[in-house]
Amino acid sequence: MKKTSPKRKAHSAVRLPLIVEKDETGFYVIECPILPGCYTQGKTLDEALRNIQEVIHLVSEEKSSRDILENYAPREISFHTITI
Repeated sequence: MKKTSPKRKAHSAVRLPLIVEKDETGFYVIECPILPGCYTQGKTLDEALRNIQEVIHLVSEEKSSRDILENYAPREISFHTITI
């Protein structure tokens, strides 16, 4: 018997990964890599984080994004960098 994960309720909290970079102009650029087209920027980190929340809410109105969020359940997330 195949085990399936339960569907996430629309109102339950989801912890999403974010990638934050400070660009050459000093702005913070934030991307949510699991949602296509989900990125923004801000003059400060706080502003950029507020902006990404708004973008996530807007993007999550699309059915494809709702499907991603409904099924998103990573066991582990890590971020690594390499110097080349």
